[in-house]
This record gives sequence, structure tokens and C-alpha cells, in this order.
Amino acid sequence: MKLYYYAPSGHAHRAALFLSLAGIAHERIEVDLSAGEHRRPEFLALNAFGEVPVLDDDGIIIPDSLAILVYAARKAGPSHWLPDDPVVEARIQRWLSVAAGKIAYGACAARLVAVFGAPFDADEVIGRAHATLVVMEQTLEDQRWIAGTQAPSIADVALYSYTARAPEGNVDLSGYPRVQAWLRRVENLPGFFPFQQVRAGLDA
Repeated sequence: MKLYYYAPSGHAHRAALFLSLAGIAHERIEVDLSAGEHRRPEFLALNAFGEVPVLDDDGIIIPDSLAILVYAARKAGPSHWLPDDPVVEARIQRWLSVAAGKIAYGACAARLVAVFGAPFDADEVIGRAHATLVVMEQTLEDQRWIAGTQAPSIADVALYSYTARAPEGNVDLSGYPRVQAWLRRVENLPGFFPFQQVRAGLDA
């Protein structure tokens, strides 16, 4: 497998993180977004949206980080990452939707403002991030993993990267002790590797 990747991207990190956690052998190919490599014809042939990550599994092309999580989990076979139970799978899918929506337009967007100068309203996206963190904190009150599974699932991986680096977007995690404990649980999993910190001097 080849994973087209950009280290500062949380979307790319979540895909690479899952492949590592699941023990799936792969080659990471850096795509330098700052140099415009994602707009070159050869990359657009892999993902017409010009976005990372993209997984190339011997010619099977999977764009989009969440699609990669689902594909790789199914490819690896039934496991705690994406169980066959339809009720559990629906709970996991609910949190994948949170990653694609509330996280993307909250903690992720806040980080884009602070780190990359994205033209979002900082107060608005920071407020969205905190609204999501409140729900995550409540959810983790009586369970160790975000989808209520006995072991980590791809839902935990989907939410991890941008939550861990939320302080880079001026989103303070100090008021969410259960979320912080959950982050540590993910970080203690075999195969974990951290999401690159862009703004130095900030705690995750």
C-alpha cells in the first residue's frame, strides 16, 4: 500500500495513524501542499479534489481519510476497529460523521485559522470546537472509547488528531479531563505515533 500524505494535515495523520495502529504495512509518500504538488495532474488523477490523504492499494485508489479508515479496517478483517455488529457499526458511523462535520468545522477550522491563516471567523469555529468537546466529555463519562466499544475503534482514530492538536487553534482542553484521558489512552496504543505539532510550545 502507498499512502499519499502531508505531515501537517490531521486528515493525513488519521489515515497514517490507523494503518500504523492496525499493523498494516504501507509506504508513506509525502505530498508537499505548500509547493502545490496536490494540484499537479498526476496527483489530481488520484484525487480530483486535490486533497490528501489518498491510499493506493495495488491500483485500488481510496481518497478521503474516513474512507481509508473504513477500507483499511475491512481489508484487515473483522476486528475491534470496525466490528460486524450493525448496532456498533452505526455508533461508529455516527462519530465518523462528527469527524467529517463538527470536528472539521470546529477544532480543525480553528487550527487552520491560527496555523495557516484560513479565512474563518476564529470565535465562531472555536465555539463550535468547544460545543463538540462538551458532548465528547459527556459521552466519555461512563465509557473508555468514544463509540462505547470495549476496545478502540476507527471512531477514536477519526477524532484523535484534531482533538489532540486543538490547542494549536486556541481551543483550550483543560476543561475536559475525560477527553484528555481518552487522548492518553489512544497515545498508549501499540503503533501510535504523534501528529506533528506546528506551533511550538503548546501542550497537546
